[in-house]
Amino acid sequence: MANQSSSYPILCASFNQDNSCFAIGTREGFKIFDCNTGRLLYERAAGAFIIVEMLFSSSLLAIVGAGEQPSLSPRRLCMFNTMTGVALEELNFLTSILAVRMNKKRLIVILQEKTFIYDINSLKILDTIDTVPNPKGLCAFSPSLDGSYLALPASTTKGSLLVYNVSDLRLHCEIDAHRAPLSVLTLSSGGTHIATASEQGTMIRVHLVSDATKSYSFRRGTYTSNIFSLSFAPAAELPDILLATSSSGSVHVFSLSSPPNQRSSGLLASIIPIPHTVSDALDPAQHCILHRAVPAGVRSNTVIRKIEKFDETATPEHVVLRATISMITYGGYFLEYVYNVNHQNKSSWTLEREFNLLTAETSSLS
Repeated sequence: MANQSSSYPILCASFNQDNSCFAIGTREGFKIFDCNTGRLLYERAAGAFIIVEMLFSSSLLAIVGAGEQPSLSPRRLCMFNTMTGVALEELNFLTSILAVRMNKKRLIVILQEKTFIYDINSLKILDTIDTVPNPKGLCAFSPSLDGSYLALPASTTKGSLLVYNVSDLRLHCEIDAHRAPLSVLTLSSGGTHIATASEQGTMIRVHLVSDATKSYSFRRGTYTSNIFSLSFAPAAELPDILLATSSSGSVHVFSLSSPPNQRSSGLLASIIPIPHTVSDALDPAQHCILHRAVPAGVRSNTVIRKIEKFDETATPEHVVLRATISMITYGGYFLEYVYNVNHQNKSSWTLEREFNLLTAETSSLS
């Protein structure tokens, strides 16, 4: 999602569909980085951009200007080839583009009251969805071709959402998740689960997409907070953990428990599976917090980039789960934390990398 505040040096930040790369847009242009190495892969100084979306690790980008130059209208979507430096196609709209999502078959364009679905190869329009007013461009999209779902807000007064199957071009289900309007939503990589938070920011809920049932409900905190991002761990089906970042500057990690017959003496031993009649008062063992991961109030986009599981004796410290968590702050920094959980369900955090995104140069990182 594009950042609407003029106080940040970064105007937009997004990871690609497999979290191997990320892109940022600034007032000078845009940059693409490799997540594994931190290397700056591509940069173009062409003016201010509020949307830069990658299609996996290909040379295709979807970019939208901030409107500071006539050629970079926020109503114009440019499909751009980084290999040739040439615009392949442009799509123009009557109102500003608020979000763009892609997978290998579909291109999704979010406006304030309409959502357009295109065939990404021909750019033929396949469907138009009339939506409730959505000024923040809220949406969630699963890039998986097996579970290619798009979720959009269904109300401006409560936290309900509509889930569409963009492969079959049909409405899949409606989910009532919160009493207050939605502030953020995200789908798991396989499209099996959706996580949501409301503008109140105290509760985070997870629903199973297949039948729209609530599986988990987590209390982030007691006081209202602006949730900046939600991220599932990579998984084909049920992810192991869910991550949330908020305006408090903290990172919250919630454990998603296994079915009762799969519980072990390791990571999930102290985690009680949550029934569908879920309670909002949960065992603290399911919730770990890294305080002051970033300065309070600084917007961030954070993903669980990688997750590893080990036998209890596979490592000297008896770590059974390790998650690599990558953060882009709109203040201009990339941070990468490693989150470890041992066989006693005790967690620890380590800051592995940090660098300035605004001063990185291709030549210095090659």
